[in-house]
Amino acid sequence: MQTLTILTGASRGMGLAMAQQLVQPGARLLCISRQRNPGLQAQADAAGAMLEQWSADLADGVAVAQQVKAWLDVIDPRTLASATLINNAGVLSPLLAVRDSDPSALAQALRVGVEAPLQLCAAFLGATRNWAVPRKVLNISSGLGRRAMASSAAYCAAKAGIDHFSRCIALEEAAVPNGAKVCSLAPGVIATDMQLQLRSADPAHFPDLPTFQGLHTGGQLSSPQDAARRVLAYLDGPTFGQDPVGDVRG
Repeated sequence: MQTLTILTGASRGMGLAMAQQLVQPGARLLCISRQRNPGLQAQADAAGAMLEQWSADLADGVAVAQQVKAWLDVIDPRTLASATLINNAGVLSPLLAVRDSDPSALAQALRVGVEAPLQLCAAFLGATRNWAVPRKVLNISSGLGRRAMASSAAYCAAKAGIDHFSRCIALEEAAVPNGAKVCSLAPGVIATDMQLQLRSADPAHFPDLPTFQGLHTGGQLSSPQDAARRVLAYLDGPTFGQDPVGDVRG
């Protein structure tokens, strides 16, 4: 029996680290990112795992969700031990006050950050509604979905939206037989390209710059590999889904 996982944003950072840790014997993994990773394919081949990598732009979430649904519709759930969707992809728009922001950049951040995850949830939950196997949805959120920060309105709004639509979906799934377990999880602060973008911001436009510089100099950033291990341990833990909004830090 296979464990099926769909993972977005798997080409770098914590997403890549999760993909590398999910590639195990008996795994069937679909990664959706802007770019494919040849090294990940080699790892999957060596482990005897089934891996598909789609190069797709999640700014067009409707098209990707339709493709995911069509892919799921031809899978025989009797071959599976479980099915999981991990919405990990996100975009940090330029760090500017809304009054100085390009509306197209704000739209891009919201399309990738909240529209596409919701559309993929619809595709996944709709296509698997009659599957007898355990199903989970893990949406990667952020502390910034729960704490406002100047010059990052679109990112904060996207993560807050993920938290709240996860609460809604959890209510829906709890009301049906074999409903999916759902959680929007903050993974902590991680040494990724996004953190570099925050530390490189113009201090005239980003008042929280010293905070993120201090996290870096103080050694408070988790590596992508450590963060991925904690997130996947939370996903596999017995309490997953009891709270639709969580934090790996407790």
